Amino acid sequence: MNLFWAALFLLLPVAGQYYISVRVWQLLPAIPLLRTSVVVLMALSFIGFFVAMSGLLDKLPLGLASFIYEVGTSWLVILLYMVMLFAVLDLGAAVGIIPRSFLKASVLGSISVTLLLTVLFTYAYFHYDDKQRVELTLASKDKLSRNMTLVMVSDLHLGYHNRRSDLHRWLERIKNERPDAILIAGDLIDRTIKPVNEEHSAEEFRRLGIPIFAVLGNHDYYTGVNVDKVFCQQAGIQLLQDSVAYFKDIAIVGRDDRTNKRRKPLSRLMEGIDRRKYIIELDHQPYHLEEAALNGVDFQLAGHTHYGQVWPINWITKAVYEDAFGPLTKGNTRYYVSSGLGIWGAKFRIGTQSEYIVAKIR
Repeated sequence: MNLFWAALFLLLPVAGQYYISVRVWQLLPAIPLLRTSVVVLMALSFIGFFVAMSGLLDKLPLGLASFIYEVGTSWLVILLYMVMLFAVLDLGAAVGIIPRSFLKASVLGSISVTLLLTVLFTYAYFHYDDKQRVELTLASKDKLSRNMTLVMVSDLHLGYHNRRSDLHRWLERIKNERPDAILIAGDLIDRTIKPVNEEHSAEEFRRLGIPIFAVLGNHDYYTGVNVDKVFCQQAGIQLLQDSVAYFKDIAIVGRDDRTNKRRKPLSRLMEGIDRRKYIIELDHQPYHLEEAALNGVDFQLAGHTHYGQVWPINWITKAVYEDAFGPLTKGNTRYYVSSGLGIWGAKFRIGTQSEYIVAKIR
């Protein structure tokens, strides 16, 4: 089954690349050099995606590796939208709504498609950087001696695309909330530790002077290194791997990511926990949400889904997960699945929003 999905993941983009290469060639004015140049550039961008997903980037200078990563991962999203756009145009031509001359060696058609894609992805890029502030008010059930404010985030994906300068801006906004602590629900690092260490990004966390608790996500495991030793300890982040930390009147239950097939069941983590505390569970992937309610968790934070990042992928995440994004209540337990502070791959958001959560426990 894993081989099937891997083959599908490979074949669908290849088929899409072939389709738009043919359609773009037909759309552009009949100037051989122009057509060849555009199709070759698209092919190189497509190859860049597979280079970005390989380990080759770690052998390149940081600037060049970041450029290849940005181009390659951005092209995958652009490819998706070009396939949808040309499918609509072809359908319109088939039913007679769009003249076929608009799609064959057409200056007007070429300019129209180029402008539409430019406007869309300019919006998508700047929309990604506009982090939404989500405020939650949580009842402490008389478990807190005073009000507390926690900032909760997930999916930073620090690496070749989310650089130290991005992290600095994010943490400045979080610092302005004056939180008692920061909770991170996994995917701090995106596949490789090299760019994070090269930029000394851990210093951005340490200079905050705010307690930080985190769990691992699947991308942290993809790095192949001990993220706690090579990053979290330098950043001053207390990493919870199937363990519980007490912070004032709060018990923070940190589950290891389900990538670790030997992670402990939640019921075992809850054995002996001080139930006089307000219990918060951090679990990167939002599966089996009923477990938190059955084990008496007051609030659970998850991430991982990114809410699909771009439409219509968010429709897929909604079909896969019980809660793909936002708040949920089951029994006496409240949940929030975050769409992520950072992003995987291209810095585009279409129909979704990057966010950080300000949880006020009263």
